[in-house]
Order: sequence, then C-alpha cells, then structure tokens
Amino acid sequence: QVQLVESGGGLVQAGVSLRLSCAASGRTFSNYAMGWFRQAPGKEREFVAGISWSGGIIVYVDSVKGRFTISRENTKNTVFLQMNSLKPEDTAVYYCAAKRTSSTSVHRREYDYWGQGTQVTVSS
Repeated sequence: QVQLVESGGGLVQAGVSLRLSCAASGRTFSNYAMGWFRQAPGKEREFVAGISWSGGIIVYVDSVKGRFTISRENTKNTVFLQMNSLKPEDTAVYYCAAKRTSSTSVHRREYDYWGQGTQVTVSS
C-alpha cells in the first residue's frame, strides 16, 4: 500500500508559477513510476506528466510541454510538478498517482494509488 499526499495548490494569476509536491509513504517509493493528472469541472481526469522510477523517462501532455516540469527525489519519497507560465485553462484539481511498475504511462487505469488532489485555480 502507498499513501500519497499532494500539496502546493492555490489561487494564482495567469503567468505565475506554482510547485506541487506529492509525498509518498508506505512501500518503497523508488519502485514506482509516478504521474500527475488533473481534472477540471465537468471534464475527464487527464494525464499531465509522468516519470519512471529512475527519472530517466519523462512524458508530458502536449498542452504543458515547455511550461511544466516533473521531477522526483527518491531519497525524500517525493515527486514534484513545477508549473510555470500558468494559464486559466490549467485550472483543475491535480492528482498524484503511483504505478507499481518502473515505466510511466499516460493511462489512468494503469495507476494503482492516488492522492486526494490539490486545487489549482488560475485567474486571467
């Protein structure tokens, strides 16, 4: 079992930055690929970014490429999502997820554990 707790969300203006954190506890964090997803009101939960257990493979959805950066510190059992140049369309609840294998994935169904989410609201 892995417990995930996100933090760092908030209400910001367009153009600024936020850094989300996801702290993991339970099983060995370094054995898991990690991902960030988001869900806007009335929309499906969508993949944002994923990182393999080693950090060697990183994937982003096209809409955040060049603006968001996912990273992890296995010694601290934490994964981060640095979000720069935020846009109103980035407004959503952001979820951290853990996948029991080493490789990351864009598919929600392949993730085994989820955090409770943190709200990010970007005003124009």
